Amino acid sequence: MSKPAETAKAIATSVDGSKPVVATFMGGSRLIPARQELAAAGLPDYETPERAVRALKGMLEYATWKQRPPRTVTRFRVNRRRVERILFRRQRTGFLQLGEVKGKDILGAYGFHVPEGALASNAEEAQEIAERIGFPVAMKIVSPDVIHKSDLGGVFLNVANGESAEDSYELMMLKIRKKVPEARIEGVYVEKMIGKGLEVIIGMTRDPQFGPMLMFGLGGIFVEVMKDVTFHLAPVTEQEAIQMLKSTKSYDMLQGRRGQEGVDLAAIASGLQRISQLTTDFPQITELDINPFIVGNFGDEPVVADVRMTLAPLQEKK
Repeated sequence: MSKPAETAKAIATSVDGSKPVVATFMGGSRLIPARQELAAAGLPDYETPERAVRALKGMLEYATWKQRPPRTVTRFRVNRRRVERILFRRQRTGFLQLGEVKGKDILGAYGFHVPEGALASNAEEAQEIAERIGFPVAMKIVSPDVIHKSDLGGVFLNVANGESAEDSYELMMLKIRKKVPEARIEGVYVEKMIGKGLEVIIGMTRDPQFGPMLMFGLGGIFVEVMKDVTFHLAPVTEQEAIQMLKSTKSYDMLQGRRGQEGVDLAAIASGLQRISQLTTDFPQITELDINPFIVGNFGDEPVVADVRMTLAPLQEKK
């Protein structure tokens, strides 16, 4: 019903280079002369219209990418010397897993907001720390052998007074020693309770070829079931960090829908940028996971609720 060779020749002769042209000729062996005409004119021929449209879409995305504004990576004022000391000591002693206490110390040096807190080695210290920072407090076991603290009774929240702080310390130790008798226990971390907010996860894993790969996702079911996470190579600009948030399925929830207020997207983007700077400054950090990172409405400073890091072994100088 058509004249494929003549049609291909007409297309080829009308193309003057002013715009991209793609073709879709569907059929059998009758199309060979037509495809030869297109090939001679340097015109691509796709088997289906969908593939032709995808090619045009790819061209548009590439052109848009080439026209993007120059990348500007923000450098924050940080206490790099403090982080250097912490990481060197841990690598030198061979303890390459950093838990909440040292992890929050490092993040605090890079401008993250961490709740006031301290490590207690006995029940009396737990009471003293809690009374000093003010109630209510959260209490968490500190052990390199206890990863999922809450599952083993290693977390107590909303501890309201000094007596409860002492009792919580003793009960926590009893539970952990019973469930994980071989665990090395450093103590109990006592910190100010965090206000409510949306739980997100931000982190980094270091790819052996590409370097630090940043990660963002919502907490809870969004990560565990829906696998709704996004990744980007570090370093990132503010615009690229925002784009990470937009590329998740849960972005509408971050913005706020159906009467619910959104969260401070710029604050999350700032957290991603600070992780980007930290992990590019210190290549010995191989993994970093802030989970959860509690974010609130615009103007509310996000809070680091928990963190863990993994370091590479210290390289001997030749």
